[in-house]
Amino acid sequence: MGSDGTGRGRVGVIGVGVMGGAMSGHLVAAGFEVCGYDVELAKVAASAATPVGSVADVAARSDVVLLSLPSVSALDTVAAELADAEPAGLVAVEMGTLPLEAKQQAHDRLAAAGCDLLDAPVSGTGLQAADATLVVYSSGSRAGFERALPIFEVIGRRSYDLGAFGNGSRMKFVANLLVAVHTLAAAEAHALGRAAGLDPEVTQDVISAGVGTSSMFDIRGPMMVSDSFDPPSARLAIIRKDAGIIADFAQSIGTETPLLDAALPLYERGLEAGLGDLDAAALHRLFAAGAGEPPAESPSSRSQESR
Repeated sequence: MGSDGTGRGRVGVIGVGVMGGAMSGHLVAAGFEVCGYDVELAKVAASAATPVGSVADVAARSDVVLLSLPSVSALDTVAAELADAEPAGLVAVEMGTLPLEAKQQAHDRLAAAGCDLLDAPVSGTGLQAADATLVVYSSGSRAGFERALPIFEVIGRRSYDLGAFGNGSRMKFVANLLVAVHTLAAAEAHALGRAAGLDPEVTQDVISAGVGTSSMFDIRGPMMVSDSFDPPSARLAIIRKDAGIIADFAQSIGTETPLLDAALPLYERGLEAGLGDLDAAALHRLFAAGAGEPPAESPSSRSQESR
């Protein structure tokens, strides 16, 4: 990776939200020269990245550019602007969960302009981004992976080179299918424990120690115990978006996903109940409501009412 002599290399971050902002902070602390761009200027100002005014500015000041984007339309726009910025020799890394067709289109467009795009989504929530324990599922050129690897080693605990472009997303679909199903399973299990008269804190402690636990039970179970879902580690609306992408992909390759299919209506109910901006652990509230019980009062709500 190139450098101007002041640090380990030049990295641009486009999309400086929860994930991109955390990555920027870790990279700056590790000695990289980091610039950032986001359509929401306040996000860049709140990050450790040096603000720049456009995608073209990021391209001009970077050797590797990380893309942490929320939608297909955002990727289309950024890919077009990068392609117009004379990015020959640049490595770009698309790190979101988006339809594979959209990533392939961006790859082809950037390749024609001399830019090497990696498909490298990450496993982990905002919590893992904050403590640099993400897992990177990289796919694309080996040369691109090797240039980006020093960055991956800073923002995550492990990274994989999965070969051909698109395999990163395919692996991410497998991972996020489990996230969606296990989050719902954790909510259902806690609801069963409460209905049976068990202390939720005891349930969390005992199940976490046994074979029935999962990463989602360990991460989101405590939120269900306290009925506290804000700030979110990953919003319910985002998990629902990802689950829809996975379901469409599975259908396109002729694979049945009965558990994911059963989970999707519950995520829809969560959106309809106004839970979309909360952590996906808020699915737990649906079970309380379905049992005729009011959702537990959150500690934050109690503290506000007591003022």
